[in-house]
Amino acid sequence: MAVKRVVVIVNGVESELSYDSASGKYFKELTAPSKSSWNNNSGHYYPVTAKAEDTAGNMATANDTHATLGNSLKLDVDEKTSPVSTITSPTAGQKLINAKPTVSWKVTDNDSGVNPDTIAITIDSGSKVTAGITKTAITGGYQCSYAIPSALADGSHTVKVDATDYDGNKATQRAVSFTVDTVPPQLSVTSPTNNLATNNKTVTVAGTTNDATSSPCTVTVKLNSGTAAAVEVGSNGAFSTTLTLVEGTNTIVVTSTDSAGKVSSVTRTILLDTKAPVIKEVTYSKNPVSTGEVFTIYVKVED
Repeated sequence: MAVKRVVVIVNGVESELSYDSASGKYFKELTAPSKSSWNNNSGHYYPVTAKAEDTAGNMATANDTHATLGNSLKLDVDEKTSPVSTITSPTAGQKLINAKPTVSWKVTDNDSGVNPDTIAITIDSGSKVTAGITKTAITGGYQCSYAIPSALADGSHTVKVDATDYDGNKATQRAVSFTVDTVPPQLSVTSPTNNLATNNKTVTVAGTTNDATSSPCTVTVKLNSGTAAAVEVGSNGAFSTTLTLVEGTNTIVVTSTDSAGKVSSVTRTILLDTKAPVIKEVTYSKNPVSTGEVFTIYVKVED
């Protein structure tokens, strides 16, 4: 008997093969499934079924369970699209007061899927870290976070994240740079001196401020229970403003805030006294006195 037809079935699609007399084989060019075979079954392949029918109507069938041909009837289809990673925190250029920040990012792959064992983070020039990363499954991938365990030094730092899908496609490495600033800004108030007593109703508040890591700084000055008012700070860190005091004790609070949010404050107490003392009484130990005689004068003053 002669072979009548040969067909194969891949991913539910049946195709009839043509005979090649030169090789003695049946063949057909097929288009691979559009999706990776990784999630198709536990073996990560597409099963192929081959059928051959002779002119007498006898049919032979073989598939991936065939004792001899089973392995050759397993089609491995790999995707070519890489996973996508996005770092959500910290943001680029962000200034942090926490030396042990938590890095958050997302990695997704809409086909074979993200291989969680390949999710990694690198801190500065260190080695890739895979342990200690929290990976929460989301649609198409994972939401990840990593709490940096050792305090970072003040200054600029860079974190990088990597991942690979189950077909071996590597995501484009994502990186973000940020600054750690744990030290409050320097603040020097040169005027007025603390506990100053004056009869001048106005006082100049002046000084300088700076932060080595997170300049420029902003300065506010608050008088007594009033609202803290912003004061212009020059490029050299100098600031100056004039306040009108109230009679009696005045409290001035100068606050400098760097761009990371760290704060330094200086408090000055000023006494405004515009009332002259009052001479209430003048008396003598004796009056009149003799020439050259020693006497005592008493003056009573209230202020």
